Amino acid sequence: MNRAEVFDLLIEIKQNYPNFDVSDESIERHYKYLRDFPFEAALKNVEQHIMTERFPPTIADIRGRLGEQMDSQRSKDKAVAYFEQLERWRKDGSEPPPGYWDSVRAKLKGDAG
Repeated sequence: MNRAEVFDLLIEIKQNYPNFDVSDESIERHYKYLRDFPFEAALKNVEQHIMTERFPPTIADIRGRLGEQMDSQRSKDKAVAYFEQLERWRKDGSEPPPGYWDSVRAKLKGDAG
């Protein structure tokens, strides 16, 4: 994120939390800790914070839990791919490879990773 994006982010916060500090020092402090963070993710976290919290977000709130968010997105992508494969098998009228359903059952029981 660049300084202009940090400034835009802080203005968004200021519009919803009138006492929020948008001084030059605050902008520089936020830039120091947010420059490696994607603006879109920060804005999403700020918007969520605004909808659910009474006090302005801290830098940690703005950063959110990007690692967890990325893991969650990877899981969603895997699920989509899985259901697409099942749909392809259904349309083709073909069966999954041998042992497929056994591996699914094992995973559901927690026997396999």
